[in-house]
Amino acid sequence: MSPSKNFFSCHLSPDKTRKSHLDYERKFFLADSLEKAGVISSVRANFLRGSSLHSQNKRAASEVYYKRALDVEELDDKDVIFYSRSARTLAQMLSVKNDYETTIRIAMPAVEKLEGNERAQSRDLAVLYYTIGSCQMYLGHDADAAQSYENAYWHYRNSITKKDTNGSRIRSAITGVSNITVAHLNTKHYKEGKKWNDRTDSLLYVYRLRPDADTDFIDRNRARIRLFHACISYDAGNKAEAEAAFNAYQETDYSKTEQGQLDGNDYLMLAHRYVEAAKNFRTLDHWIGLRGMKLTLDNINLYLVPKYRAVAGAGLKDSAIYVANQICNAYDSALVWSKRDDTAEMATIYETHKKEEELARTQWKVEKQGHELNRQRLIALGIGFVLLSGFLAFYVVYKRRSFKLLQDAYSQLEEATTARERIESELRIARDIQMSMIPAGNLESEGLDLFASMTPAKEVGGDLYDYFLEKNNLYFAIGDVSGKGVPASLFMAQVIRLFRAMAKHHYPPAEICNRINDELTENNDNGMFITMFIGLVDLTTGRLDFCNAGHNPPVLGGDADGGNFIQMNPNAPIGLWQGLEYEGEFIESIKGKPLFIYTDGLNEAENPQLVRFGDEHMLEVLRETKFSNSMQIVEKLKRQVEEHRAGADPNDDLTMMCLKVG
Repeated sequence: MSPSKNFFSCHLSPDKTRKSHLDYERKFFLADSLEKAGVISSVRANFLRGSSLHSQNKRAASEVYYKRALDVEELDDKDVIFYSRSARTLAQMLSVKNDYETTIRIAMPAVEKLEGNERAQSRDLAVLYYTIGSCQMYLGHDADAAQSYENAYWHYRNSITKKDTNGSRIRSAITGVSNITVAHLNTKHYKEGKKWNDRTDSLLYVYRLRPDADTDFIDRNRARIRLFHACISYDAGNKAEAEAAFNAYQETDYSKTEQGQLDGNDYLMLAHRYVEAAKNFRTLDHWIGLRGMKLTLDNINLYLVPKYRAVAGAGLKDSAIYVANQICNAYDSALVWSKRDDTAEMATIYETHKKEEELARTQWKVEKQGHELNRQRLIALGIGFVLLSGFLAFYVVYKRRSFKLLQDAYSQLEEATTARERIESELRIARDIQMSMIPAGNLESEGLDLFASMTPAKEVGGDLYDYFLEKNNLYFAIGDVSGKGVPASLFMAQVIRLFRAMAKHHYPPAEICNRINDELTENNDNGMFITMFIGLVDLTTGRLDFCNAGHNPPVLGGDADGGNFIQMNPNAPIGLWQGLEYEGEFIESIKGKPLFIYTDGLNEAENPQLVRFGDEHMLEVLRETKFSNSMQIVEKLKRQVEEHRAGADPNDDLTMMCLKVG
C-alpha cells in the first residue's frame, strides 16, 4: 500500500518552459547578489538557491544548498521560517530516496532547534516529525516512531487551532495523519494503523462542519478511510467487516476514478481478488500516459510489478507475458534515465563552490556502502548458520514434544473458554453499570412529557442522554462519543458527571459546553471527543436556550405543523481543542411542539446493502405519525430502524429523546 502520488505535469510550450527556467535562474543569482550586499542572511539565501534548483528538478544540487541553510549554530528569529522550510523539504527529499538514516540525522537537530520557538510553524514541525517517524518505522524502530508520530499529531492539532480562513490547515492535518496510517499499513502494523485511521476520520468529521468544506476533498479522504479500514479489518480476520468497508469505499465518487480504481487494488490484492484487480489495472497504461509519468525504477516497482502479480494471480497468461515484457523494457530505459539523470545532477553539483567537498562526501559514501555491504554479508552468513543449526535441533526434539503440545493445546482451549466467559460476564456487568448511570427513560411532570431511549451497538457504548428538572427549569442533553465499546463508555461516564455538576450550578448551555470542553481537553492524548446538544427549557414560558456542539440538528414540530430541522450554529465537538468559546442560541417558545433529538445511530443506520436510514426517511416518519405522547414517537422510530436494518447488526449506538412542553 502506498499513498497516492501526484504526477501531474504542466504541459507548457517550449517558450513558456524556457521562460520559467530563466525565472528560476534569475532567482538563484538574485539570492547571490542580495547575500553579498548584506540584504538577506545566508540561511535565506541558501533556501532561495535550494528552492530555485529544486524547481528546475536539479535535486542533488538543491540538497547541497538546503544543507547549507541548516548549517547554523544559532538560529536568528528572522530566519526561522526559511530554516524550517529548508529542513522540511530536505527531509522529504531524502526520505523519498529511502535514505532513512540521513533523513533522521538531518531532521532531528532541526526539530530540536525549532521546538519551542514561537516563530516556528506547527505545520512544518508536524511534517518533520511525520517524516522522522516514517523513517524510524521503516528502520524497525517502532517505539521511537510511535513517539515521533504523536509529536506530529500534536503539532497538526495545534496548527488547526489557529485562524484557518480557507481550511488549508485542517486539510493539511487530515492529509498528514492519513499518511501516517499509510506508513503503518506499508510496514504491516495494521493494529496501530487503525488508531491513526480513526484519528483521520475524526479530523475529517470536524472539517465537514465548515461551510466552505471542499466536497471533493471530503469524498476522497472518506474513500481512503474506508479503504484503509477494509485492509485493517481483513488483516485482523474480520472478513465480513472488511467486505462491508470495501463496499462502502466503492460507493464514493473517488473510487470510480482511475486513481480510485488503482487505489482499490490495495485491498483486492490483499484479499486475493486478482481477477477484479487485473480488471482495474487495465487503466494503468492510460493513467501513466495521461500524466506523462517517467517509469523510473521506483515507479516500476510501485505500479507495474503489482499489475504483473494481479494478472498472474488471475491466470491471465497472455497478459502476464505482456506485462513482464513491459517491465523488462521499462527497466532498461529506467537504468539509462537513472544514469543520465545522475550525470546531469553531478554536473550541477560540480558548479557549486564546494566541488571538492562533495567529491569527498561521495567517495566516503561509496566506501561506507562497501563496508556496510561486507558487514551485511557476514551477518547473513552468520544468520544462515544459526538458522540451519536451529532447524536441526528443532527436528530432533520435535517428535518428543508433539504429544506434550497436544496436551498443552487442550489445556489452553479450556483456559481460553473460561477467559472468554469471564470477559463476557464482566461486559454484562459493565453494561448494567452504564445503563444505571442514565436516568429513567420516562419523565412526566405538569406541562411536560419526556421520553428517552439508549441502545448500545455493543455490550457497552458511547452514546448518552441525561436531564435535570428543578422547579420549572428542565436541563437536558444528548451526546455521541467518538468510537464505541469500553473506551467510549468511560468517556461517556465522565461527560454525564460533568453535565450534571454544571446543570446544578444553573449555567446556561453554552457555558456548560465551555466548561466540559476545558475539562475533557486536558490530558486527552487519545483525541476522543463528543458531539452534544444541550438545552434548557423554561416550562412556564416555553423558551428554549440551547447550544449545539457538532451534533445532528434536532427536529421541532410533528404531524400537525410539519416537523423540520432547527437551523443553528454547529460549533465544534467537545474535547478537541482547549479554550473554544461555544455560541448559544434560543427559541422564544416551543410550547405545543414536540422536540425530537437523536444520535446518528438513527439516520445512519444501515441495512445489509449498506443503505442508510437517512434524514428524509426520519422526517417522513415524524410528519406522518400522529403525536400521542413522546414514548410513542421514540418507539415508532426504533421499530422503523429495526425494519430498515433487516437483520444487519447495528453499526452504531442509537439514542433518541422526545419532549413536549404544554
